[in-house]
Amino acid sequence: MPDQRHRRLTRLANSVLQPGFVGTTAPDWVLRRIADGLSSVVLFGRNIQTLEQVAALTASLRAENPDLVIAVDEEAGDVTRLERHTGSSRPGNLALGTVDDPELTFQVAHGLGRDLRTAGISLNYAPSADVNSNPLNPVIGVRSFGAHTATVARHTAAWIQGLQSAGVAACAKHFPGHGDTTVDSHHGLPRLDADAETIARVALPPFRAAVEAGVRSVMTAHMLIPAYDDTLPATLSPRIVSGLLRGELGFTGLVVTDAIEMGAVSDLYGITGATVKAVAAGADAVCVGGENAEEATTAALAEALARAVQDGDLPEERLAEASGRVTEFARWSRSLPQEASQCAGDGDTGLAAARRAVRVHRRPDARTALPLAGAPHVVELAPTTHLAIDGGTPWGMADPLRALRPDTTSVRLGESDLAHADALDRAALAPAEGRALVVVVRDAARHSWMERALDGLVRRRPDAVVVEMGVPSDAAPAAVHLNTHGATRVCGIAAAEVLLGAV
Repeated sequence: MPDQRHRRLTRLANSVLQPGFVGTTAPDWVLRRIADGLSSVVLFGRNIQTLEQVAALTASLRAENPDLVIAVDEEAGDVTRLERHTGSSRPGNLALGTVDDPELTFQVAHGLGRDLRTAGISLNYAPSADVNSNPLNPVIGVRSFGAHTATVARHTAAWIQGLQSAGVAACAKHFPGHGDTTVDSHHGLPRLDADAETIARVALPPFRAAVEAGVRSVMTAHMLIPAYDDTLPATLSPRIVSGLLRGELGFTGLVVTDAIEMGAVSDLYGITGATVKAVAAGADAVCVGGENAEEATTAALAEALARAVQDGDLPEERLAEASGRVTEFARWSRSLPQEASQCAGDGDTGLAAARRAVRVHRRPDARTALPLAGAPHVVELAPTTHLAIDGGTPWGMADPLRALRPDTTSVRLGESDLAHADALDRAALAPAEGRALVVVVRDAARHSWMERALDGLVRRRPDAVVVEMGVPSDAAPAAVHLNTHGATRVCGIAAAEVLLGAV
């Protein structure tokens, strides 16, 4: 009998895990786990080549369980999985918030939902409902609809409604708001020291709007918020998950953790300890496998949950409740029409949206005219991106400009490339002699080396045009600069059209 109970608890534990795996086809261990109660999986960029390939993959997974929840982290901006090989064909949240047309946001999200539905995906870990109130935030930035609470709230609602109208569940993240932080939770534990009144006024309204819009899922943040809990990170805090999210905001849907192997929680409690604490706090599904994608991790987490029940550290009723919410979610998803719904005017809006998001700024003393008269030399200053962004995703201005002017020349420089004093002259300025100079940066205000390089280039070439593809800075050094509000493929195309007069 004890063995039977342990097997039953293990099946329950399997049902609340959302593991990732390696490969573009389903590994045998995932199929075996599905047969043993695994109710969800999550896809990452490593699993995706084309929509057709993903559709075949999801079909093979659902052959084992038609109600399987298949999730992905597809923000349709700088964070893209479906289009990681090309860059997203849609602008991200900051661009949409800058345009500030909720109907456009709805259409962009609906079009994405149709692609995801076609690919067999039922849950999307998006949108970011974080208010990017700290411009130096290292992990949110352009993933947010902006720095103003009201803007973020209305676009969060529109994005959710657009995505879910196409038959894919949205997941508002990172509750209760990751916007005013300076630590990347992939590596450490962010801390938000605002008081409860400030958090309620600034960070919570987008999540309230998400709940009112009918969001099916909410993802918790790995961050310490002493105003609510001075000991446990939000993901592991009953006060925040069960008290604030369930009780005060009235959310009754699926609560999903951010990746449980992230340093903010796993460094403190280990991956198994964090998993048990998250479910005990009120989480219904545990995302894992961005980095730990082997069967051994999933087996260890399932065993830890089952043992926690047997040892009295996790109430069996709480584990059963979490499993029931996963089952309820899966049934909702399966009940939707298999063909994604249509939406009048939801065609290829991505490039049109990116065009509307470009902002051109000229100082009165600017001598550089747009469009540029000749072929440009492009200098791209490239930062190291955080783990939410696939490092191999193309971005920048060189390729879009070259598509319009094949004689465009370019160089991409990182921090290490600028170690030598003459690096800028050799790599950037010498090739630009006789050409227009276009300097492309990405969140320059967050990278001191990039600010120094940019200042050096503009001092030596006052006619340079600067394109900021991250969060705009108030202190732009160039007489002419463009803000694209994102680094997706269409953001680059839209800026290139402005620079060369193609539109």
